[in-house]
Amino acid sequence: EEAIFLRKKITLLRAFSLLIGSMVGSGIFISPKGVLQNSGSVGFSLVVWFSCGLLSMFGALSYAELGTRITKSGGHYIYILETLGPLPSFLFLWAEFFAIRPANSAVVSLAFGRYMLEPFFAPCAAPVPAVKLVSLLAYYTVLTLNSWSVTWSARVQTALSVVKLLALALIIVPGMMLLAQGHTENFQDAFDRHSLVLDKLPLAFYAGMFAYSGWFQTSFVREELVRPERNIPLAVIVSVITVIVGYMLTNVSYYTVLGTQDVLASPAVAVSFVQRAFKSLISVLPVLVALSCFGTMNGGIFTFSRTLFVASREGQWPPLFSMIHIRRHTPLPAVMLMFPLVTAMVCIGDIYHLLNFFSFSRWLFIGLATLGLIVHRHRHPELHSPFKVPLFVPVSFTIICLFTVAMSFYSDPVNISFGCIMVLSGFPVYYLIIHRQMSDRCRNVFCFLWTKLSSLFSTLSDYLTHKLQLLLEVVQQEIKTY
Repeated sequence: EEAIFLRKKITLLRAFSLLIGSMVGSGIFISPKGVLQNSGSVGFSLVVWFSCGLLSMFGALSYAELGTRITKSGGHYIYILETLGPLPSFLFLWAEFFAIRPANSAVVSLAFGRYMLEPFFAPCAAPVPAVKLVSLLAYYTVLTLNSWSVTWSARVQTALSVVKLLALALIIVPGMMLLAQGHTENFQDAFDRHSLVLDKLPLAFYAGMFAYSGWFQTSFVREELVRPERNIPLAVIVSVITVIVGYMLTNVSYYTVLGTQDVLASPAVAVSFVQRAFKSLISVLPVLVALSCFGTMNGGIFTFSRTLFVASREGQWPPLFSMIHIRRHTPLPAVMLMFPLVTAMVCIGDIYHLLNFFSFSRWLFIGLATLGLIVHRHRHPELHSPFKVPLFVPVSFTIICLFTVAMSFYSDPVNISFGCIMVLSGFPVYYLIIHRQMSDRCRNVFCFLWTKLSSLFSTLSDYLTHKLQLLLEVVQQEIKTY
């Protein structure tokens, strides 16, 4: 008999945990290799890491203002829709569903599988099929959790945020201790200009920005935030500063222990670091890193399902995906929609090719969203915003984003071209289906099929939840007996 809607359950602590949990994920443990590879030297890679942090702060502040001006959930999608119009917002939705989000989820899932299995196969590399199987199992677990309960998803995210900070601390502390003892040999000739290749710098920025990506996550759940006008800017500023400091210290620790060639040769930099510096933690840190990736998967599914939910509500996605589970109050159809594409990308993908593939589209549309903030300010000068940043912040961020996107065509033309084609393929879909509107018969058939599929997913979710509870009871009983 109650109205069914998404409740305001995300407090300031949960917003902070969502941001930390989304930013500190697989990126800091796999991106150092990509940043170093494309920047050429230790010194330039540290400059790239700091620049990416500063750029992320500019973007986060711009999104914080957008979040106080536009009161709907949906993140990039709703900001582009409200400021630049329906066509660019649909193109973002198209690219996000078919390229950006599944590729991003696949990267994080593969990082989880690699780190989780690394201690069991060291010093050999873990078999690729085993890594992909464990990656998929983790992704399906997170999918079930987000279908089950918003509250439990938020609690898991909060707990895993503590684990992430602990994992960073276990890298930073021994590295700083060795640095204090005078181990600075890896920083000799740190700014070697002969190894710098300018046309590769955009790829270095992509790898660095991937590690910081997540500063925009509160914008996806704006309607579920408690006191958003206060909590969005506060959570964004504190979390981004925390991550910048943590990432810089972590990279300095990496380079204190590992040489340039060691970082480039390592499939899992954090594991190589522990093998060299802190062997007593050889079986602990990879598990903490894997749990960190698990938290990033959880945050990604939690927020992207809200994008599909809002797009469906705005009429640019099938109506089924604006539906909410009547008992669990979760956007179940939107949560479950992604799993076929993520499964395919995990099975056929490679981490670094996937990273370049989705980064082009992601930063193109983030740049368009902050461009939308400039346009919105010009169109609505009378609109009072409780949080406002200087104009040079969104202007600088937009220019750098779009310039990096343009330069990346020279750096990795194959993957970037695929990303560009994916975006452009949304044009005919928009004009044939969205702009003209789907016929009533087609819409009814589509909704019927997806309703049946949603019912199947709901039954499967309930079955898995029941089996999981039984398994936990058996494990608890075995522990008591032991």
